Amino acid sequence: MMETDDTFDTAAEEAWVEEQRSTVADYLRHEGVQHGAIGEWPTWHLQPYLAILAIESFVAPSRMGWWAISGDVPTDYLSFSDADHPREVMRHFARQWAEVSSFMLRGEPHPETTIGTPDKWPELGDLLQRRAELLRSYAANDSIWK
Repeated sequence: MMETDDTFDTAAEEAWVEEQRSTVADYLRHEGVQHGAIGEWPTWHLQPYLAILAIESFVAPSRMGWWAISGDVPTDYLSFSDADHPREVMRHFARQWAEVSSFMLRGEPHPETTIGTPDKWPELGDLLQRRAELLRSYAANDSIWK
């Protein structure tokens, strides 16, 4: 039996979601973040560009503890106490990444966040700035939040 386009698309989407979950798990482990279960499915996603995943608290199991973002953006995380909805997660990272990129583009180290080496900052700063603008536009687009 031949797979339909819908079956293929569903299988590709499921594989991509699993890749994002794995990427987030590896990143949190590397960052030393204690956490509970990572959501089986993103709370918001646009395959293959962006996924926002909810992550259970380590301290209070069955409660949200963290959000993670991954895809064609830097993998990053923040506390649930800093944002309570995927749209707010996007706004948070848009602001944070815009700030970090402005330092990088000026050739100055950011006081809290380091990405790459100074010789790569012009390229990485530009890329981070474009990703921040993308998140800002997604967060501002009411049609995707209905």
